[in-house]
Amino acid sequence: MNDDQLLRYSRHILLDDIGIEGQRRWLAAHVLVIGAGGLGSPVALYLATAGIGTLTLVDGDTVELTNLQRQIAHSLARVGHPKVDSAAEAIAALNPEVRVVALHERADAERLGVLVAAADVVIDCSDNFATRHAVNAACVKHARPLVSGAAIGFDGQIAVYDTRDATLPCYACVFAPEAGFEEAHCASMGVFAPLVGIVGSMQAAEALKLLAGVGSPLAGRLQMLDARSMAWSEISVPRNPACTVCGTRPA
Repeated sequence: MNDDQLLRYSRHILLDDIGIEGQRRWLAAHVLVIGAGGLGSPVALYLATAGIGTLTLVDGDTVELTNLQRQIAHSLARVGHPKVDSAAEAIAALNPEVRVVALHERADAERLGVLVAAADVVIDCSDNFATRHAVNAACVKHARPLVSGAAIGFDGQIAVYDTRDATLPCYACVFAPEAGFEEAHCASMGVFAPLVGIVGSMQAAEALKLLAGVGSPLAGRLQMLDARSMAWSEISVPRNPACTVCGTRPA
């Protein structure tokens, strides 16, 4: 690290659990972020300010006026622009050293396989079960830790899925693809703006912990937040041997 980097990242370097070595790991890391909206905004900004070396952002949407209530990486001047380009501009204003790969696309399973394999950690900030399951399958196949978050209305959740440990579940162990969960969308149900900031910030924190080897990740644990009462609940989630993705006989 040069002198400017030592100064920029000094408040992290001062933490004994991180130090110079942890900061070097972040500078060398590659994080894949799926979604550049409500959750993806704080994720991308906090990872950028922490000095993650490469951020790959994947999102096929453009910025809309209704996004600005909660998607803090975007601005009024960038309405109509691809969200990944808008987020890249916001990142560059904070930390131009970060390499941003902005992919304005909806990645299919084959594409996700390539993107996940190239990353050290994957963060799912998408808003639908089909994408979440496709991302999870790629993470299981390529043995990459997945930080998953969701937020709708006043309800949020976060977990880490890391099947490099044979005892830990994948996303499909908890939310089985065949279960047919009903989709909920912000456009019809709304979302409390600070909620995505809370969950997204926690996703960024879990990714940074994983990369630096700090603390205990939220692996095997699903945390849920009711922002009306600001009450957290947590359940333990073991691996499902019959899981169609990571089980003993995957589909």
